[in-house]
Amino acid sequence: MSVNRATKEKVVAEMKQDLKEAKAVIVTDYRGLNVAQITALRRSLYAEKIKYTVVKNTLARIATRDLGLEELDVYLEGPTAIAFGFDDPATPAKLITKYARDFDKLEIKGGLLEGRLIGLDKVRELAELPSREVLLGRVAGAFASPMTGFAGAMQGILRKFVATLDAVREQKETTQS
Repeated sequence: MSVNRATKEKVVAEMKQDLKEAKAVIVTDYRGLNVAQITALRRSLYAEKIKYTVVKNTLARIATRDLGLEELDVYLEGPTAIAFGFDDPATPAKLITKYARDFDKLEIKGGLLEGRLIGLDKVRELAELPSREVLLGRVAGAFASPMTGFAGAMQGILRKFVATLDAVREQKETTQS
């Protein structure tokens, strides 16, 4: 086995691992971006623990075929780079979409979300979602809201009870005098 073939097999194995573990995969066409722009994009993605790799389409097709993800092959045409998001699935879509606006040469082709094929429109929808922290805050607020209402209602009942007791006390004092 030649070194070249071994290197290709290693690349395919790594890509298969990334495709299995990634919650979101965004496929892009980087044609027209200069080295500084690609470096800036990679740094911002790396800061969010997103792997951005320029891939050979042939090797990517081998990896997708081995995993049963052949539907991704429609996006593996021309110069291709793939962003693999392992944590929050919306983060890669947000960052890639932001960079596609900033550098109009970067083109989003589509991707995978939790193993299901998504097109450009779904990537943009994913990018518009609030962050994970905001969504968790909203859920916590939704859970806290009924408890807050219950506490307010109980406080009102107690206030009325105390006012009634105070009125009874005042009435007894006036009748005893």
